[in-house]
Amino acid sequence: MTDLNTPREAERAEVLDKARRAKDVAPTLATLPQPTKNQVLHAAADALLKRADEIIAANQRDLDEGRAQGLAESLLDRLALDQGRIEGIAGGLRQVAGLKDPVGEVLRGHVMDNGIQMKQVRVPLGVMGMVYEARPNVTVDAFGLALKSGNAALLRGSKTARHSNEKLVEILQDTLAAHELPREAVQLLPCETHDSVQDLITARGLVDVVIPRGSARLIEAVVTGATVPTIETGTGNCHFYIDRDAELDSAIAMLLNGKTRRVSVCNATETVLVDAALPEEAKQRIITALRGAGVTIHGDASKGFVPATDEDWGEEYLSMDIAYAEVGGVDGAIAHIAKWSSGHTDAIASQGALALRRFADHVDSAAVVLNASTAFTDGEQYGMGAEIGISTQKLHARGPMALPELTTTKWILEGTGQTRP
Repeated sequence: MTDLNTPREAERAEVLDKARRAKDVAPTLATLPQPTKNQVLHAAADALLKRADEIIAANQRDLDEGRAQGLAESLLDRLALDQGRIEGIAGGLRQVAGLKDPVGEVLRGHVMDNGIQMKQVRVPLGVMGMVYEARPNVTVDAFGLALKSGNAALLRGSKTARHSNEKLVEILQDTLAAHELPREAVQLLPCETHDSVQDLITARGLVDVVIPRGSARLIEAVVTGATVPTIETGTGNCHFYIDRDAELDSAIAMLLNGKTRRVSVCNATETVLVDAALPEEAKQRIITALRGAGVTIHGDASKGFVPATDEDWGEEYLSMDIAYAEVGGVDGAIAHIAKWSSGHTDAIASQGALALRRFADHVDSAAVVLNASTAFTDGEQYGMGAEIGISTQKLHARGPMALPELTTTKWILEGTGQTRP
């Protein structure tokens, strides 16, 4: 007989109980009319702003505990909430409310020879599990996108953001209840041990999909340990290649924007590739610009850089560090990216049409950027509203995952009594 009094069994029981509750309410959420969903999203945005002081107080507890535990500054930045960030989170909900509802969209259809009318329509996935680290804004983004796409959300945030996530989910559930909708539309799972992740990702029959978002280690653990279908959101080892035909001032501006705008995000530039054919003066300008911005360069030690190893070429630094390599033109850049990129976002600066076309055709990443910063790989920048993550896999969804990516389809056939011979 299972002893629910042990912490481990109690934790597992809580995860499965919440999963069952989510499955129970999923049919209700799947058929919510668009005006109701939009009304709730706007009300949730209002509630977040009204209760911002409570959120900031809870977040401060997480920050204090994180500093006491020696969390890196990049993680603390991801964790931190202030009035401005809360306004941004609320704005994300309003943006989702203004987006087209994907549920019920007819993708294709026709009338069969026997007169049966058939159509393929978008429907919710059902119960959507999220495993993520640090960023409490993901809690609200996941709720907003799940609700608008008709899904129930099971959220397993990290222990470092526990107080923030608890307060945010409390506010979201209060909003749901005020609109006579089930609080179980969004639920926070226990985060004391990693075992609760395993409970979630193996809850076949209760959970329809799990989406991991965080470090390479977390994503790998979820993808390899799950028996529930997963959508992989990859790490962001993003490259920026400066071609011999680049406009150098513009290229440096794009590079610095991608690297220094916000180092803790997955679309930050982590490796700069420089065409070996560039004049030494141009290369030195690039190096000087990076150092002048406070960036530590990893690369060839003979050039005065921090010595680079294979770990550097595959690293998502999430800090004021960058790997630097000189390559043999656009083909050298393509080869380096093919070996080391995480398939998130890779960019080129060039005025050469042939180089741009070759880069676009041969770099196999979720986003290939021509003459722009890597920072634009973002659901909001794409006009999708808040995103659930950046998918680097090739099945079902690739790139920013917004509302359509949180649906599946079903076929509806309408006949008048036809039978098959």
